[in-house]
Amino acid sequence: MPSTESYQLLLAAAAACEDKKAEDVRILALDPSESGLTDYFLICNGTNERQNVAITDEIELRLKREFGAYPNSVEGRRQAEWILMDYVDFIVHVFSREKRAFYGLERLRKSATTISVAALNAELKAKIISARAHKAATAKKAVAKKAVVKKSAVKKSAAPAVKVAKKATKSRK
Repeated sequence: MPSTESYQLLLAAAAACEDKKAEDVRILALDPSESGLTDYFLICNGTNERQNVAITDEIELRLKREFGAYPNSVEGRRQAEWILMDYVDFIVHVFSREKRAFYGLERLRKSATTISVAALNAELKAKIISARAHKAATAKKAVAKKAVVKKSAVKKSAAPAVKVAKKATKSRK
């Protein structure tokens, strides 16, 4: 299961593609039994090689600036017909139109599920809400535990005082 940060990185990369006017941006959730290397493919294409480089530059800059994340490797930047950026949990593929049609990654990964950016955003929000609820529940338990510990400590410290008071009343009689 990808982490919340992985979702955030993937969404930021998709937004960078959109900002640089990439065409046909798609996110493929890969079948774990088929792909042990990564969880997602982010696939898009530009209209020319310069735009492809601009798209990958924007992705790299945004993920570096917002998350301090760098790609493990970048391949194909010099020719810019198919640029691959490996971010471990997801791989970005930026194609020229011709290369995308020729290689057809979407056709090759038939078991992959296409996910919209909106669906991924909803999944991320649900994950964040769940994490916050878990954190709040853990905090409540910790506060309750502290209160129990404090109460028992008060009882223990009160016990010697009660014994002293009883002794004092016995000695007066």
